[in-house]
Amino acid sequence: MTSYFGDSSLLAHQLLSGNSKAYDFLMDSYYKMLCAYAYTLTKDHANAEDIVQNVFVEVWVNRKKINPNLSIKNYMYKSVYNEFIDQYRKNKPVIYLEKKYMEAIDVAVENEREDIDELIRLVNKEIEKLPSKCKKIFVLNKKEGLTHTEISEHLDISLKTVEGHMTRAFKILGKQLGVKVEHILFLLFDFGNKLNRQR
Repeated sequence: MTSYFGDSSLLAHQLLSGNSKAYDFLMDSYYKMLCAYAYTLTKDHANAEDIVQNVFVEVWVNRKKINPNLSIKNYMYKSVYNEFIDQYRKNKPVIYLEKKYMEAIDVAVENEREDIDELIRLVNKEIEKLPSKCKKIFVLNKKEGLTHTEISEHLDISLKTVEGHMTRAFKILGKQLGVKVEHILFLLFDFGNKLNRQR
């Protein structure tokens, strides 16, 4: 763990400013600990990771609301607990946005009346804002057409890490882009990947 973002207040200020390296530092520093904590609440490894991933997405999307005067560590643990409570109350499993996008494509395309070029511009703009690691893995998968396994081998990271970053990328993009353009991610990238595989 480097000392550059070691100070809680400095880390909070860097997150507020949208520094993706500060976000990566936050992930590297707290992800495993928060998963372990979430597991004590859920007794389910998959659900625990899902809760923590949701929290990190919320932290990035709502980073401008972070209070630099509060302990980042306490804030993260409290956020995990609150997310656990929210899921418990809903009493249903979290559904990945990627699956929801796929199911909504047909209906969304029929109702879409906006300029496709403008939608693509919005998507690419939000992709550029993703945290650096999320962005790199997302682009390799969606624009370059690499499978999760190929990305894992190419970057020398675990398959689980790749899947985790892809999940975060989809959740962040979904929150930022809104329902009206969710399907563009699939129409734009999955269609292009199929063409590339046919060449």
